Amino acid sequence: MTARANILVTGGAGFIGSHACKALAAAGHNPVTLDNFSTGNRDSVKWGPCIEGDIRDTAVVQKLLCRHAITAVMHFAAKAYVGESVKMPAPYYANNVGGTISVLEACRRSDVQQFIFSSSCATYGIPARLPITEETEQRPVSPYGWTKLIGEQMIKDHSAAYGMRYVILRYFNAAGADPDGELAERHDPETHLIPLALMAAYGHTADLPVFGTDYPTADGTCIRDYVHVSDLATAHTDAVSYLLRGGANLAVNIGSGNGHSIKEIVKAIQRITGRAIPLRMLPRRAGDPPVMIADPELAKQALGFTTSLSDIRTIVAHASLQFTREVADAIPA
Repeated sequence: MTARANILVTGGAGFIGSHACKALAAAGHNPVTLDNFSTGNRDSVKWGPCIEGDIRDTAVVQKLLCRHAITAVMHFAAKAYVGESVKMPAPYYANNVGGTISVLEACRRSDVQQFIFSSSCATYGIPARLPITEETEQRPVSPYGWTKLIGEQMIKDHSAAYGMRYVILRYFNAAGADPDGELAERHDPETHLIPLALMAAYGHTADLPVFGTDYPTADGTCIRDYVHVSDLATAHTDAVSYLLRGGANLAVNIGSGNGHSIKEIVKAIQRITGRAIPLRMLPRRAGDPPVMIADPELAKQALGFTTSLSDIRTIVAHASLQFTREVADAIPA
């Protein structure tokens, strides 16, 4: 059992950040959310105080660290759409790199020595071998991936110079929804496969766009490793416990170790909902690798982390249940 800690969660109103706040509170910690609400949802901040502000305002971040006696920082806040980053790289570098510089500087000034970073499998680019281990060469193919890799390097340099200890979590594809129904996946605009497929299944959109049907995979669509958002949240509480116990610097993959194609996901949603999903086939998007599957063994060994909800049936069932709840809530009484 680790000691109770005050944790600053940047981007705590977002999809993964809000689930992490819930997991932190359940583990006995005090999450403090900092979010500018450019993409996050105010009603997702239900555990601990919430401060509206921009991570690029170093003085604001530093003040929060001191006022709330912060022990560790979980840094989620970032722009996170691969395709958008290819078309508009400037705001990705300004927010993701500039924001991380600011948060690290605030930590240095305030002597906050423990840092958990929301990184991405996008740092690996198109891997030469599968599954992807932490030793796989990091060669991003999108500006988003580069911003995350630059963030990783800045953290490592701060650690070497100032003694900060860190855990870098390289996520694979976050999916699903809170099993308790308290949180959901809500992006505006929505870009993630499972909610988009559910929107098409229930007639909220005309069809589901599928980008690329000529990948070197069994059915021609790209393959991803999907990890339940609640499992991702658990990885963050495991990382906090690890650092509070004095754990050494660490960078690990967070995935299920299983890959599923877009068409496999569509079939799973159709089975669970009993609804057809019309597809619209489009060319590949720039920056999309054909296959991304994690080797999760190091996270298991170092953090004791394993997934418990990341089979596709559970992910789709939880996402579908939350989607239908929100549809029902939107209908006037």
